Amino acid sequence: MRRRDFIAGIVGSATAWPHTARAQQRERMRRIGALMPFTASDGQAQARNAAFLQGLEHLGWTVGRNIQIDYRWSRGSADDTRKDAQELIALAPEVILTSGTAGMGPLHQATRSIPIVFVNVADPVGLGFVDSLSHPGGNSTGFLVFDFRLSGKWLELLKEIAPWVTRAAVIRDTTTSAGIGLWSAIQALAPATSLDVVPIDVIDASEIERGVTAFARSPNGGLIVTGSALTVMHRDLIIKLAAQYKLPAVYYERYYVAAGGLISHGPDFLGQYRSATGYVDRIIKGEKPADLPVQAPTKYELVVNRKTAKTLNLEVPSTLLARADEVIE
Repeated sequence: MRRRDFIAGIVGSATAWPHTARAQQRERMRRIGALMPFTASDGQAQARNAAFLQGLEHLGWTVGRNIQIDYRWSRGSADDTRKDAQELIALAPEVILTSGTAGMGPLHQATRSIPIVFVNVADPVGLGFVDSLSHPGGNSTGFLVFDFRLSGKWLELLKEIAPWVTRAAVIRDTTTSAGIGLWSAIQALAPATSLDVVPIDVIDASEIERGVTAFARSPNGGLIVTGSALTVMHRDLIIKLAAQYKLPAVYYERYYVAAGGLISHGPDFLGQYRSATGYVDRIIKGEKPADLPVQAPTKYELVVNRKTAKTLNLEVPSTLLARADEVIE
């Protein structure tokens, strides 16, 4: 080889080095699916998604840099959720995040191979999503929303804040097994609080309004609002009806109370989405859902809206205020 060609070769190789180094430094793009049984524009749904994205960022995952998230927002429709579940599975993501029984049920039916991380599921063992909490055993794991027995606390709180209440309408979603399970638990626990309970099914806005209006025709009534994608979507209507008919209402999550509801008792839902990122991260890095135990909430929040209590002519007991994690004035 002539000296001139040899030098040209060295220069050419040196010029290519930075390009090669940059190519090697490019991170592999990982793919996540997200099945959300909410409306994409819903503020609370976006807050939950933001908590999930913040958790990912904290662990070094950034959308567009090293992860891609394929979303499906099914607007609480069971038919759309089943279709969206199939679409996500066809994309073959490395892991799918979903919320509640409404999202987990269709995914569990559709795949036994793609890893799934769920949040806000009430009874994953009873529903067959996992073998046990400590050893899930399949392709799914995640975070419990609460035990059905928590509904007994909702009954107690309703009687504590409004002792004159003798009847409670329970707003529930019969399209999910969690809605059915919570109603069964409430029926079993109601006699201990001397409350007669009746269900109001969450089907659509007109059904909710019809049910609450009919219930409010008789005196001494209150509301218990159980969790589902549909109660999230119709929360403004539910809060409005409770105020219109002066019905004391107990909710399962803080944001109802922040929006004008009376009282809530439940886990930190946004925290569940942040925690879910830890399992997503571990699964992407090679761990199996079967080996990641289902986690239960470690803290429940009691929130009281004192301003709403005044509009209902209720005097919140000092013992209840002392136990509250937050009092909205």
